[in-house]
Amino acid sequence: MPETPQEVLKMIQEQNIQIIDLKFIDLPGIWQHLTVFQNQIEESSFTDGVAFDGSSIRGWKAINESDMAMVPDPTTAWIDPFMKEPTLSMICSIIEPRTGEPYSRDPRTIAQKAIDFLISTGIGDTAFFGPEAEFFIFDDVRFDQKEHQSFYYVDSVEGRWNTGREEDGGNLGYKPRYKEGYFPVSPTDTSQDMRTEMLLTMAKCGVPIEKHHHEVATGGQCELGFRFAKLVQAADCLMTYKYVIKNVARKYGKTVTFMPKPLFNDNGSGMHTHQSIWKDGQPLFWGDGYANLSKLALNYIGGLLKHAPALLAFTNPTTNSYKRLVPGFEAPVNLAYSQGNRSASIRIPLSGTNPKAKRLEFRCPDATSNPYLAFAAMLCAGIDGIKNEIDPGESLDVDIYDLTPEELSKIPSTPGSLEDALEALEKDHAFLVNSGVFTEDLITTWIEYKLDNEVNPMRLRPHPYEFALYYDC
Repeated sequence: MPETPQEVLKMIQEQNIQIIDLKFIDLPGIWQHLTVFQNQIEESSFTDGVAFDGSSIRGWKAINESDMAMVPDPTTAWIDPFMKEPTLSMICSIIEPRTGEPYSRDPRTIAQKAIDFLISTGIGDTAFFGPEAEFFIFDDVRFDQKEHQSFYYVDSVEGRWNTGREEDGGNLGYKPRYKEGYFPVSPTDTSQDMRTEMLLTMAKCGVPIEKHHHEVATGGQCELGFRFAKLVQAADCLMTYKYVIKNVARKYGKTVTFMPKPLFNDNGSGMHTHQSIWKDGQPLFWGDGYANLSKLALNYIGGLLKHAPALLAFTNPTTNSYKRLVPGFEAPVNLAYSQGNRSASIRIPLSGTNPKAKRLEFRCPDATSNPYLAFAAMLCAGIDGIKNEIDPGESLDVDIYDLTPEELSKIPSTPGSLEDALEALEKDHAFLVNSGVFTEDLITTWIEYKLDNEVNPMRLRPHPYEFALYYDC
């Protein structure tokens, strides 16, 4: 993979690439792109950017101040495997074209500011993140919302609900039971070849691949794994991950969703996020404390736990997110830490005696999040914990199902809704703003966008299940 603008330009010339695709992320977390002919990319493009109209991008500019520029990162260059014409793809950050200053609402810029803040504190110089994004592969998805009706419908050849369905060639019956889809071999696991193609395609796009497997839920829940990376690069890899998975699935006539809870009464899809801080090439989370954690790592955990209700406005930023965060589905609803308890929001993975492998896993996030904002917010919370030496309290190493209601009531829980998380963010965001990573404008814009476009529209609409509950009142 190229590392410099000069290497990218050389690659374009030597491989006779005529089409360049420039990708960037909007505020909610969806990739957008602009495709240009090769003569539009010069060495100056990597500093001055490529101009575009930002007024139609969600959460960004007004129409009277719409001029913006995207600056490609040469280290993100790869040949897009889904385009008929050879197409060079690059991920961009956004700047103000008149001043050259980074755009304060650009998520990738905010992620870089989080690393700059870490360095400025003297605590460390590198933050590694390793997200584990789960997803569902469906054969069919339909949904609609009108004044007089509302419905959704998803289907999968693996869906346990289809054991009695007549199927072409006969129903073969290999369909994972609810909550029993973890690691079955074929023929129960129907997506092995597809996942392998997804994994190998990701590698061609520069993602450091590791593994793939079927997940717990019925109906085609899966996960691919890639190696941890520095914060900004990890977010880049996650966006490439989602892009590749969706497009490979489409080749097979399938559809993928990263919605946290597309199925009722089975496990949802999370994005457990591993993280650690290093300095001068040395890991800082290894120590002689609980689970071989350093005091610095425990304080980092203290910061995550203290700010978790506000953090979830970024790490779990949809109304659907909170249908996953409920007890009984291996969901991390308890704001506590543990070296083995998967119901705790922070788990310390078994990593042997290698200090470089010592890390923590924040289990709340899901892949509807904008990874640049989510990772930056988590790092800011952890740094706040370190700077203020926040004690995370006692670990949660007991089986929560054995606790009495009185004991359970003493363990804080995650917010019950997106609205609750946004309210927590409104009250608790000094740790984001005082660092200079987030701005008050960004926080306000995020809260208003989520309320106006997601929370309030959901409030206004009757839910189909309400008819089952109340129609005969």
